[in-house]
Amino acid sequence: MLKIRTGTIEDSGLLTAHNCAMALETENKTLDPEVAILGVEGLFERPQFGFYLVAEEDSTAAATLMVTYEWSDWRNGLIWWIQSVYVKPEYRRKGIYRAMYSQLKAMADASKVPVCGFRLYAESDNTNAHATYKECGMEVCEYLMFEQMLG
Repeated sequence: MLKIRTGTIEDSGLLTAHNCAMALETENKTLDPEVAILGVEGLFERPQFGFYLVAEEDSTAAATLMVTYEWSDWRNGLIWWIQSVYVKPEYRRKGIYRAMYSQLKAMADASKVPVCGFRLYAESDNTNAHATYKECGMEVCEYLMFEQMLG
C-alpha cells in the first residue's frame, strides 16, 4: 500500500541519502553529506521556501521529492518547482512518481495561496524521467536554463 506524506525534520537522513544518490546517479556528482543534510534541514527551518513529500510503500520509504516556491507576477500565483526527485531503483516504473504528482496537484488545489503551475528540470539525457513527466501531463518548455553558482 502506498502512502504519500509531507516530510518532517525526522526524515532529514533519508532525504539527504536520496539527494546524494540522485546527484551521483544523474549528474555523477558526489555531494558532501554534511553540507547536504544542512541543506535539507535548512528547508525545514525555512518552511516559507518549500516542503518535501515522502512516498512509502508498506512503511518503507520508496521515493522523495522537494517543492520550492517561485512567485509569478505574470500570473499572480505560485509556481511550484519540483526538485530533488528520487525513486529508489526497485520502485521505479510502478507509478509512484505519478501518485506523488497527483498528490501535489491536490495540495495545490487546496492551497490558500494560488498555485498556477508546476515546473521542474531534468538532466537532458534522463529519458526515462522525461517520459514519466510527459505522461503526467507536463510539457517541455521553450526556456533555456542558465546559472552561476556563488561560492
